[in-house]
Amino acid sequence: MTRSHYRFLLYSLVCAAFASLLFLPGLPGDFVFDDHINIIGNTGIELQSLSPAALGETLFSTQYGGITRVIPTLTFAIDYYRGGGLDPATFKSTNIAIHALTALVLAVFLRDLLLAVGQRPTRARWIALAMAVAWAAHPLQVSSVLYVVQRMQTLATLFIVLSLWSYLRARQAQIEGRSGRTGWMLTALLWMLALGCKEDAILLPAYTLAMELTVLRFGAADQAFARRLRYGYLFAVVAGAVAFLLVVVPHYWSWDTHHNRNFSSYERLLTQGRVLCLYLWEIVLPLPSHMPFYYDWLQPSRGLLQPWTTIPAWLLIAALLVAAWRLRVRHPLLAFGIFLFFSGHFVTSNVVALELAFEHRNHLPLLGAVLAIGSLLILLVDRFQFRPVLSASVVVLMLMALSWATLIRAGWWSSDLALAQASTRLAPTSTRAWNQLCVAYFNLGGGDRPDNPYLDKAISACSKGADVSTDSIKTLTNIIAMKAIQGTLSAADWDRYLQRLRHVTMTPENASSIWVILNKARDGASMDSERVLEAIEIVSKRRSLKPVESAAMGYFILGHTQQPDRAYPHFAHAVRKARDPAFTQGLVAEMRKEGHADWADRLEALTPDPDDGSAPRQMPESRKE
Repeated sequence: MTRSHYRFLLYSLVCAAFASLLFLPGLPGDFVFDDHINIIGNTGIELQSLSPAALGETLFSTQYGGITRVIPTLTFAIDYYRGGGLDPATFKSTNIAIHALTALVLAVFLRDLLLAVGQRPTRARWIALAMAVAWAAHPLQVSSVLYVVQRMQTLATLFIVLSLWSYLRARQAQIEGRSGRTGWMLTALLWMLALGCKEDAILLPAYTLAMELTVLRFGAADQAFARRLRYGYLFAVVAGAVAFLLVVVPHYWSWDTHHNRNFSSYERLLTQGRVLCLYLWEIVLPLPSHMPFYYDWLQPSRGLLQPWTTIPAWLLIAALLVAAWRLRVRHPLLAFGIFLFFSGHFVTSNVVALELAFEHRNHLPLLGAVLAIGSLLILLVDRFQFRPVLSASVVVLMLMALSWATLIRAGWWSSDLALAQASTRLAPTSTRAWNQLCVAYFNLGGGDRPDNPYLDKAISACSKGADVSTDSIKTLTNIIAMKAIQGTLSAADWDRYLQRLRHVTMTPENASSIWVILNKARDGASMDSERVLEAIEIVSKRRSLKPVESAAMGYFILGHTQQPDRAYPHFAHAVRKARDPAFTQGLVAEMRKEGHADWADRLEALTPDPDDGSAPRQMPESRKE
């Protein structure tokens, strides 16, 4: 390795370290949102030793975020072990370290990419460093880095960038007449690691195709291999399109509103044009005030003109893609950046009924935007022959502005209360933001205690959240729980809650809110048991519950209401839905232990017959449900 290479690596380390420092203000902050189910509520990461057996048990524990995300889960467990428990700063420090490492790798990859498109070595090194810092120091990255559970995304990005670098080196070797075999094998290995972090890493072939169409042009010293490469990608594109249209679309498509969302597949696709333009707006004009973190306020597009911005958004996207295609030969870096940005959103902006928008989805696609914008700036400098000192000064000022915006935004993550206050200010129609503010006040005052000095503020915040959206139940749920603690719960509060519960979209978030009330009642909070039972019945009828959820509701009714007989239908539903014989056997045994032998007999009759594995065993007519 030459002296200039060592110097470039040193500069890259300095840039990565600088970028990581920008996120330090957010270290004292708390776990938020999906951190609760994936980390706080995930007993599988509670690692007590680093023995192979303990690590193996963690790898095969429940993956709440997705069945393939074993690598992030393992790192969560290691953070739990080294932090002595659920210390947010320990988890966030790992996220920051991963982000810094990605910035370091990215600088090297970008240098080689710039050399591949003909930039002079010295110039390529400085441009690569500037682009790496722009990507790492962009304020849009704050929620990816400081939102702990998004380590799934940031680790996937790290391995994808390494895969792209390895692919680029392998293809350059083939262009020069060497085999590139080692690079191909390393690319495949890194791709597997990326898939072990998050499913959207499946898009790596789309990224490499974008690189071939623009930078590499399917070149190779062996012309026979070059033809095979073209035909291989053509076959992959056709096969992927057929699989998408014949398998993915029919599986996920719904002309009607999805049962757990407030939009259909058609409406979601229409909305994604606006969402992608929103992301581009946040990237191009990166003011912290443009990035509220919560996007539940975003309304779906109901038609091409509802709202009117739907058509212009899609026209802009089409124009960018057409421009990229036309410029792919003359300006390959610009075209590659545009293709990379949009291909990076292919999974999350498609027919799968995911939520409409999240900032962390830009963690990798932001690289495409940086490449495109950087390429335009290079063209501008070359066209007008700006002096190097002036060009460098402008770039430094732009990077400092990005860094300052990131520092401000990272500071909002210094505490749950600070983030909630910023979120409600930036997105005053976000129910999630108001709910976070409500919970932050509740926790600040000491939590579940009648003399909590912040209960009134917490209830007021939840009331505002309930007013801004009629399709969310979480804030009203918290009002019920908090007023029960306070001793001010009224019939009017119950009426408002139950009325909304009957009509809200039964998203997972709305359906799970019932457990807040049940847990408070179980802990002794004074609640009208008839109203609680009514809430349980509404959720049970409107939501397809898992067997364990139905059984838990049955146990609650059995032990914490004055109408225990109403518990049996929930146990019966659990048995009918159960696929695990051990679960059913345990439930039946528990019923006998609790003195409900008749229930146990009836539940046994609902279990699959061991002779054929499917049909329920029959019982005398007098003992049927």
